Formats: sequence, C-alpha cells, structure tokens
Amino acid sequence: MIEISDVLKTFTLHNQGGAVIRVMEGANLKVARGECVALVGASGAGKSTLMRILYGNYLAETGAVRVAGVDVAQAAPREILKLRRETLGYVSQFLRVVPRVPTLDVVAEPLRAVGVPADQARARAAEFLRRLNIPQTLWELSPTTFSGGEQQRVNIARGFAHAYPVLLLDEPTASLDAANREVVLGLIEDAKARGAAIVGIFHDEAARARVCDREIDVTRFTPERAA
Repeated sequence: MIEISDVLKTFTLHNQGGAVIRVMEGANLKVARGECVALVGASGAGKSTLMRILYGNYLAETGAVRVAGVDVAQAAPREILKLRRETLGYVSQFLRVVPRVPTLDVVAEPLRAVGVPADQARARAAEFLRRLNIPQTLWELSPTTFSGGEQQRVNIARGFAHAYPVLLLDEPTASLDAANREVVLGLIEDAKARGAAIVGIFHDEAARARVCDREIDVTRFTPERAA
C-alpha cells in the first residue's frame, strides 16, 4: 500500500543566501496492508518530514512515493486531493477546523466527502465520539472551544470515522489519560485488522510495542547537514 523508493528532499534557505540543505536522502520504505510501522529517531531526524512527504505536503526532489498506487511525488493536485478524500487519512496532533461547525459535523465531514448520506455519517460520527468519551452535550458545539485533550480526541474520531485504507498517525496517544489511550490503541488495532496500512510517530514506547509491527530509524535517511 505504501512504497517509498530512493527519495531525496532538500530545503532552500532563502534568508541565508539560498543555501540548500539535504534533509533526507536515499529514503526507502514499504508498508503492507494490515501493517503498522513506527518512525523512530532523534528529534530533527526527519520523522515529520517523511510523514509530510507521504501526505503530499512536501514534494520530493527525486524518487517515488507511492500510496495505494498513486505516486504522490508526481501526482497532480486534484489526484492528491482525491487520494486524501478516499484513501489516505492523517491524524495530526492538532485539530484544524472551520469555526462554529458542530463537533458532530466535523467528525462526519470525511464520510460526507465520500458520499455517505448525512444521517448515516452523523450516526457513525456519534459512535466514535461516544467511544472516545466526548460528552454528548458537546456534540453540537464547535470543538474550537474544547480543551486540548478533547480536541485531540475529536481529531482522532475524525481520522478513524472513515475507514481509510492508509493512515498516517502523528503521536496519536500523546497527552491522553489511560482510558482514552486504551481506546485509541484499540482503534489502531481495529484498523490493522481490516487491512489498513499505517505509518506513525509514537513516542509512547509501550504503545509502539503494542501496535507496531516494526520500527524504521529515519536517521539512516538523514545525510550530513551542510550548506
């Protein structure tokens, strides 16, 4: 489902005379259906960079980045948008939504985007909000008013409500209490069981050991940083 081949990524520092920094070189990775792979390495090693390359936020200079058969490094913007809508989910650490949209509709939106009728989408959204212990009294309010932990759980509900074949998870259990951490790990296990290919960053070592099949140290893709 995921295959990265010989990827090179550089950044140009325009405020430093156009210096070019190689942040990733020779990156290779394969992730099969039903497999969860953890990206590990010291801070700054390139874990988030690799996730953003997979999602199409960063463009690789060379190499191939195939997600469910689509080469994200070469795809047109409309192809990437279609991939994100139907196939590639990304659970980030931060919830970014349009203000004043009710939480129930925020979580239902990915389902509505793939044609699920409104009542069915809202019912499934309610199921995930309930599972993640978001009180029903909050469902018709905007999540922009919620606590950080509540926003994180809304973000997770939104990311898992649609059964994406490929999932990118950025610290999905960070700052969660024990009960909600257990719920999220269960959601990851359910996604693996239905065949989702998952790449994640997990600083929680116990969570990583439980749900990840293997680890990839991205430090080996990080060249010497010199201008």
